[in-house]
Amino acid sequence: MLSNIMSIFKSKEGENDMTRTKTSKTEKVRNLLTTGKSVTWKTLRNKFDLRSPASMVGKLRNEGLMIYENRTSAGVSYRVGAPSKAVIAAGQTALFGNQGYTA
Repeated sequence: MLSNIMSIFKSKEGENDMTRTKTSKTEKVRNLLTTGKSVTWKTLRNKFDLRSPASMVGKLRNEGLMIYENRTSAGVSYRVGAPSKAVIAAGQTALFGNQGYTA
């Protein structure tokens, strides 16, 4: 009986039951930004060892995240937000053209 129970818990050859998948830099940055807090350029550069944080932000924007950039005298920071109605309307106009509707 004990051998039957032990055989259930043994992994098959080549199968890793308890391994974790490695999180990519893109996923780590996405997870950090989606917390809702502002993240500085310097944090992205140093914490995630990115050569160009702006290109990572551009990549995430292309994937559909609405990332806003805030430039101040202290530097650049990024945050995720909801798109405004004007941004959505401009996107729809770019995709479908003017449909004759007025908002």
